[in-house]
Amino acid sequence: MQNFKFVTDSETIFTELMVPGYANFGDKVHGGVILSIMDKVAYATAVKHCEGYVVTIGVDAVEFHKPVEIGNLLTMKSRVNYVGKTSMIVGIRCEATDIKTGAISHTNTAFFTMNMKPEHEGDMVPGLILNNDEDVRRFAEGLYMKNMGAEKRKTLRGDLEGSTVEEIRKVIANERMQIA
Repeated sequence: MQNFKFVTDSETIFTELMVPGYANFGDKVHGGVILSIMDKVAYATAVKHCEGYVVTIGVDAVEFHKPVEIGNLLTMKSRVNYVGKTSMIVGIRCEATDIKTGAISHTNTAFFTMNMKPEHEGDMVPGLILNNDEDVRRFAEGLYMKNMGAEKRKTLRGDLEGSTVEEIRKVIANERMQIA
C-alpha cells in the first residue's frame, strides 16, 4: 500500500440499465435497488483506494432527488472524499439518462462510510492528496460527517439509557407526540 493516493485514483463510474424487474408499485425503480447498487459502488471505490478488504459501516446520507424510470441508464459516479486511519467516506452521485432523449438528471446523492479490515496491526488506508479547492471542501465535509456519524452512533447504541424518565420527557416535551 502507498502512503498517499490522489482522489482520482479511487474514482469509479458504474452504469446499469434499469430493467422492469427493478420496478416498484409506481413503475419507477425501487429505492432499495438503487441503494443496493450504491453499496456495491461504494465497496468498489473503497477497495480501489485501500487495496484491501472493506465493509460498509454506515450510510451517512442518501437523498432521492428525482425518480429513476424503468428503461433509464443509471450512472453512479463515486470517489473517496475523506479518509481516517481505517475508514473512508465515499461520495456517490447518481444520474439517470433517458435513452430516448439523452436527457440526464441528477437523481440521488449518497455518502457511505467504509472500513478497511487491516491485515496487520497498524495498517492504515492511504491518505488523500487533495489537488484543488473542491477536494479540500469535500475532505472537510467528510470530517464533519464522520463527527456527526459518531454522535449518531452513540445515540443508536443507547446513550439515553442512563437518563431518567424525567430527563427523557424534557428532551421530547415539544415534539409531536402524546404519552398515554
